[in-house]
Amino acid sequence: MADLISLAAAVKAGNVKLVRELTAAAVQDGIGADVLLNEGFVVPMAEIGVLFKANEVFVPEVMVAARAMKAGMEILKPVLAAGDVQSKGKVAMGTVQGDLHDIGKNLVCMMLEGAGFEVIDLGIDTPPQAFVDAIREGAQIIGLSTLLTTTMPAMREAVEAIRASGMRDSVKIMVGGAPVTQAFADEIGADGYSTDAASAVDLANALLA
Repeated sequence: MADLISLAAAVKAGNVKLVRELTAAAVQDGIGADVLLNEGFVVPMAEIGVLFKANEVFVPEVMVAARAMKAGMEILKPVLAAGDVQSKGKVAMGTVQGDLHDIGKNLVCMMLEGAGFEVIDLGIDTPPQAFVDAIREGAQIIGLSTLLTTTMPAMREAVEAIRASGMRDSVKIMVGGAPVTQAFADEIGADGYSTDAASAVDLANALLA
């Protein structure tokens, strides 16, 4: 398991080149995709999440670890697709309509992917219908992100569009972003609210538990 230990350490250190090399070597050596996913990526990203919530690492460190993880996942994805490894669930994430910010949303996407979820990135300035369409395509969780107070009403509009589609009971909705609060999440009828990317992973796990 030394290779996986080195891979996990490289992910935490944000060493993209080494993560690619070790992931490719592990695949070549026939290490099971589920073992490689869990021990090489999920475990170190979970450890980064714990450190982040304890204020022992900060957003830049989380970002570099997440990017390294993503580099390794690009190599692992075809192996996962060819096998029978089940994802924890499908999450569709988007920055709501009117907001062009994506750093927070991107970080959540990477952390969720590192935790074993299948992630659909809907991008920025996402109209309510795009979230509805994602549910039709199998999304079990919808993630709504915003950085601007002025686009918070777009979160409400997205939730209302999902409700109007008749599919509200088949999906969980989580929200986040600098101006968002638990009170606002409750007000618009979301199922959960997270303050940061690491907490978003915990929330997604709880929503699908």
